[in-house]
Amino acid sequence: MSDDASEKKDNGGSMLTVIIAFCANLAVAIAKTVAAVLTGSASLVAESAHSWADTGNQIFLLIAERRGKKPADAKHPTGHGREAYVWSMFAAFGLFSVGSAVSIWHGISSLFAEEAESSYLVGYIVLGVSFLFEGTSFIQSVRQGRARADKLDQNTVEYVMNGPNPTLRAVFAEDASALIGIVIAFVAMLTHQLTGIAAFDAIGSILVGILLGIVAIVLIDRNRRFLVGETVTPEIRDDLLTAMLGVPSIDSVSYLHIEYVGPGSVYLVAAVDLTGDDRESQLADRLRRTEVEIEKLEAVQEVVLTPSAQGQEKLEIGKQ
Repeated sequence: MSDDASEKKDNGGSMLTVIIAFCANLAVAIAKTVAAVLTGSASLVAESAHSWADTGNQIFLLIAERRGKKPADAKHPTGHGREAYVWSMFAAFGLFSVGSAVSIWHGISSLFAEEAESSYLVGYIVLGVSFLFEGTSFIQSVRQGRARADKLDQNTVEYVMNGPNPTLRAVFAEDASALIGIVIAFVAMLTHQLTGIAAFDAIGSILVGILLGIVAIVLIDRNRRFLVGETVTPEIRDDLLTAMLGVPSIDSVSYLHIEYVGPGSVYLVAAVDLTGDDRESQLADRLRRTEVEIEKLEAVQEVVLTPSAQGQEKLEIGKQ
């Protein structure tokens, strides 16, 4: 259970990842906007919209980090962890509506516009500097994801995109799309310069918008799944089952349901057979004491235990 339990501790790295992404995106957004005004490049306008959308999204992600860590209370017995998915959903909608829609609209409107004089050198310099800033932020998100993925023996991309941490996933996906978008903008500007056909620049803007739309839809879907109750992976389920069977009062487990209620926090329902042969009046007390024991596991937010029915098959580690 040590790997899953350390998930909460690892979430502290998410705040640093978001702050670095915010600073990088703000600097890049300002630089791209200035370059877009100077060059008149449609693809740079799209990239400017992309970076401003990312910058605004980081604010949502900072709120997600803070509100998602609020402790449980009487009205929220499983904590406020799901707020992280709500605010990350807002960030994904922002990426879709601002970044994607604006880029596609501007690209289409520029397809048949008259060609304006462009300062290609300024554009190339800004794109190069932007790539460095975005790359720095992306490396931070990769480092955080890789550290967790290695502990769980998973692929980094698989862990980030399917794992329970929505802010890490958002920063990773947005920075990856930003780097790809910069390459698209560079190719569009270069093709425009070599051919003299401005439509290539407009096509670059449209492609950036389509890329952002795809990323936003993926992020929206991932947050939706966790909001409606995403179950844990088989590996984490086995970790928790092992931990439960290690509790002295539990003889066997016949039913186990675990779902995320926040990044690194789970809600657990199980049917168990306790050791000994307690009377009904004593059984409820022992079940509650056992629930408290399991809730000491750092990743477990709340536990509900019921007695196993006679004849129920015992669960085994490694078998679903």
